Amino acid sequence: MLKQRTLKSTIKTTGVGLHTGARVDLVLRPAAPDTGVVFHRSDLERSAPIPADALHVGDTRLSSTLKREGASVSTVEHIMSALAGLGIDNLHVDVAGPEIPIMDGSAGPFVFLLQSAGIVEQEAPKRYLKIVETVEVKDGDKWARFDPFNGFKLDFTIDFPHPVFGSENRHVAIDFAEHSYVKEVARARTFGFMQDVEAMRAAGLGLGGSLQNAIVLDEYRVLNAEGLRYDNEFVRHKVLDAIGDLYLLGHPLIGQYTAYKSGHTLNNALARTLLARRDAYALVTFAEPTEVPRAFRDWQLAAA
Repeated sequence: MLKQRTLKSTIKTTGVGLHTGARVDLVLRPAAPDTGVVFHRSDLERSAPIPADALHVGDTRLSSTLKREGASVSTVEHIMSALAGLGIDNLHVDVAGPEIPIMDGSAGPFVFLLQSAGIVEQEAPKRYLKIVETVEVKDGDKWARFDPFNGFKLDFTIDFPHPVFGSENRHVAIDFAEHSYVKEVARARTFGFMQDVEAMRAAGLGLGGSLQNAIVLDEYRVLNAEGLRYDNEFVRHKVLDAIGDLYLLGHPLIGQYTAYKSGHTLNNALARTLLARRDAYALVTFAEPTEVPRAFRDWQLAAA
């Protein structure tokens, strides 16, 4: 039986919220089998737990925000991506503020934090969500789609009118039977444009953004002195975000995700559309590791 996973021990960190600019204390705690990922606003008295569930996403402006009974936690996509990448099923996330800290703008620090706490298997079968019928959503020229695929693959194309985004930086295909999440996705940082900063801050967003936690571009170039971590870091970060957004389905995904100019809003729309199409997916378990698609065997063994 392939088993569910949680943390071996509790671990803590502190960071800054990308949009609020406020200091945030974060605590990650082990959770029992079949708990899933649950967020807790530790700064609010009698705050209801907020499940990491696509149906609880209430805002998708520049990040994914989970909401329940008046409490909310925003910018959950990077930590959710790290949890997906390391195959962690069950976790309590205590956050003393309305936003998960941005760290360096990637999932890398969360991967380090989770691996430092240790990952353990639990006596319960891991359940996968398997795509069995194509599901697609569109918004103008933007679209995102699930297709049946015996593994986990993401194919993403972006399109920004900026000289840095040449044809080689617009597209990436990541098949986890061949690629490592930790090495090839986790360190890709969020990015933004100088001309958008004023509008974002007027809307109360991006107040904690800096060159230490985002790639920043002016009209012609990348402003970060160290440059890019990957040649196509921009589109790899979109893949990172999508992995986190799709893990709000509650289970690892067996299938292919293909998208053009998608973001948090369309990712959530695709997840909700899938959940509404009970004929389009199946929840499956595997008695033997050899039965699992190679994407998950190699991916999770390497992450442990």
